[in-house]
Amino acid sequence: WLAPGIGVHQEETTSPGGATDYPGEPDDVQATGKPAPLNFTLKDMNGADVTLASFKGKVILVNFWATWCGPCKAEIPSLVELQHQYGDDLVILGVSVDDPVEKIRPYAAQYQINYPLLVGDGRDDVQEAFGPLSGIPVSVIIGRDGRIAKKHSGIATKSQFEREIKAL
Repeated sequence: WLAPGIGVHQEETTSPGGATDYPGEPDDVQATGKPAPLNFTLKDMNGADVTLASFKGKVILVNFWATWCGPCKAEIPSLVELQHQYGDDLVILGVSVDDPVEKIRPYAAQYQINYPLLVGDGRDDVQEAFGPLSGIPVSVIIGRDGRIAKKHSGIATKSQFEREIKAL
């Protein structure tokens, strides 16, 4: 699953409103500014309940991914670095779209993932609420106010994430 524009390097531009645009990225403007669907509780890879609404008031990055996804694997080191860099000021939540816990745990250990990995297998309701997900990875950045600030369909760079996090 790859979104259009993956693997194509293009310069960013600034729209008249001052927002940063990334050519080749699908237009997810309709998601921006809407209240984030935080009314879900998912199990983490250890079986604990994680309620998304409990993180309201912090910047949240929800990353939809899978263990078999090459672009997802390429994006993970940046997410690990960002979680380490921003600590308690940022909550990164990895939602595995179709992997069982038995695959998620060893993957988390192998890639030294330092943020919660949630089980999204069988949770089409969550994917639909944050969607449409036409491919993965998809990352949704939510501001402290609980509104969607940015949605990336396809791989994003650490510098893209960092600019958007710092703005919030």
